[in-house]
Amino acid sequence: MSEPISGAAAGVAGWKIIGGLAGMGALGAGIAAFVVMALTKPKDEAEWRVALACTLMGSIGGGAALVRYLGIQHWAQDEFGMVAMMALAFACGLPAWALVRALFVFLNKRKDAGLDELVADAKKVL
Repeated sequence: MSEPISGAAAGVAGWKIIGGLAGMGALGAGIAAFVVMALTKPKDEAEWRVALACTLMGSIGGGAALVRYLGIQHWAQDEFGMVAMMALAFACGLPAWALVRALFVFLNKRKDAGLDELVADAKKVL
């Protein structure tokens, strides 16, 4: 019978099974979501859910797009490169949170406005 594997070996095996790149991106996204939500608490439950989803998607999607744009996919071949890519995913989640918060503020100030008024106001702002 073979010997049981150590905890570290099991961790490495699990890492390879679930896919290291996806795990690191998700970790960076999760940390980004935690940080921004600790800094500014949303006003209600719905805003919290939307902001969380947008932060996670901004981290994962934005981080992946940035890695692709910069052509640094080869960083995934070692642990330090993976950590650097996790940091990029983290950094991409922060602007996503800020945009969602700004959108909520913009829409809350214009609760009773019609769609045409919202579009006209948005054009003025941009």
